[in-house]
Amino acid sequence: MNGTGKAGRVGVFGIGLAAYWEQFPGLKERLEGYQGEVERRLAGFGVEVVSAGLVDTAPGAAEAGERFAASDLDLIVCYIGTYATSSQVLPVVQRAKRPVLVLNLQPAATLDYEHTDTGEWLANCSVCCAPEISNAFARAGVRFQVVSGMLREDAAAWREIGEWCEAASVARAMTRSRIGFLGHTYPGMLDMYSDFTMLSAQAGIHVEVLEMCDLAACVESVAREEVAAKLAEARERFDLENAGGEELIWAARVAVGLDRLVERFQLNGLTYYYRGLAGNEYERLGAGLILGNSLLTARGIAAAGEGDLKTCVAMSMLHGMGAGGSFTELYFMDFREGFVLMGHDGPMHLAIADGRPVLRGLGLYHGKRGSGVSVECKVKLGPVTLLGLTQTAAGKLKLVTAEGESIGGPILKIGNTNSRVRFRLPPGEFINRWCAEGPTHHFALGTGHRRGALRKVAELMGIELVEVGA
Repeated sequence: MNGTGKAGRVGVFGIGLAAYWEQFPGLKERLEGYQGEVERRLAGFGVEVVSAGLVDTAPGAAEAGERFAASDLDLIVCYIGTYATSSQVLPVVQRAKRPVLVLNLQPAATLDYEHTDTGEWLANCSVCCAPEISNAFARAGVRFQVVSGMLREDAAAWREIGEWCEAASVARAMTRSRIGFLGHTYPGMLDMYSDFTMLSAQAGIHVEVLEMCDLAACVESVAREEVAAKLAEARERFDLENAGGEELIWAARVAVGLDRLVERFQLNGLTYYYRGLAGNEYERLGAGLILGNSLLTARGIAAAGEGDLKTCVAMSMLHGMGAGGSFTELYFMDFREGFVLMGHDGPMHLAIADGRPVLRGLGLYHGKRGSGVSVECKVKLGPVTLLGLTQTAAGKLKLVTAEGESIGGPILKIGNTNSRVRFRLPPGEFINRWCAEGPTHHFALGTGHRRGALRKVAELMGIELVEVGA
């Protein structure tokens, strides 16, 4: 099951030609059986399947199209059972205006060519109309992809199909998400400034503008026993290094307040920053956010610091794929060992930490006011994916991604997350290509290689995706 908590809704229909049923008794029932297999496997990927059955006439296609149009779908799947004319396929997808995945999946790997009759061939000729359907979709402006392979025992084809189902769930969660914007963006970071209307218009995301007094009211209402429970949770999840006393108690209290804030405003994500002044209430609140926001991020409520709304979205996308998604920036290029050090002060996705993370007390936050506790760890060793969300000069959202490998070795003990990541390209060349795409200086770092699934999320959401170093 995906990590979004929302199941994608996939419309499925099979196709065949009504003229065949009288000519070849049993063929329709056989194809319906194959379609049932497809629908059960799709449901196994964690999506909700809306079936229009086997469509075999143009009027039937119009009826299926009306059903899909009323079903709030994220993706349409067309299973080719046998030859069908494109006139009984196009009407099914036109009204719903969703991308289409065409499944050209043969039941048989080969035929007994000397003894196969017409009926048996028709039960295996899915490829026959795949080009015709593709032509009709292309000329009608329908976004589509074809997956060709075997109905059974084809890991590559079903892995591709599974990624589409995962993408449907991620896209559905993102286009229905509520992200809190607490405080303001870190002053002067021009790459991070975002147009809330742009996020709503292009990605369907609601931005809930929050005041620091909203958080203050939540923290004020916290009871002593709730603080004690949160302290126990912190000690269970972290090793403590110079983290204790009043600063740890305060961080635990703020963490409970953040839980209340998320519940009160029904948030799926949170981006935050507030500078404060001379130790006042809001400065103290801002300095106490890291523990609570790390715990929120581990629950799938992505928390991005410095008011970086776009990276909060990227973190949520990776979390939806089960990849974690930790708030990250570039730290250092190691030209001797050929890796890039990357991390950030602030929240970490604890589910993807390599070993037990450290909660370190800091007497000084670099570039920020106040002091308190911060998270220090690195991302699990093995394949990783970087995902950034930026915008172009034309005001269009753009995803930028790259795949690398988290490698072992010492990291900085400065109370920050930091990981060694090696790419296929040398450090300098990788950074040059990454910067050429106009990214923000933050991005989400997740586990596993997720490029294939991210392509599909971008397609479903209608957002450009650029792959660096592929």
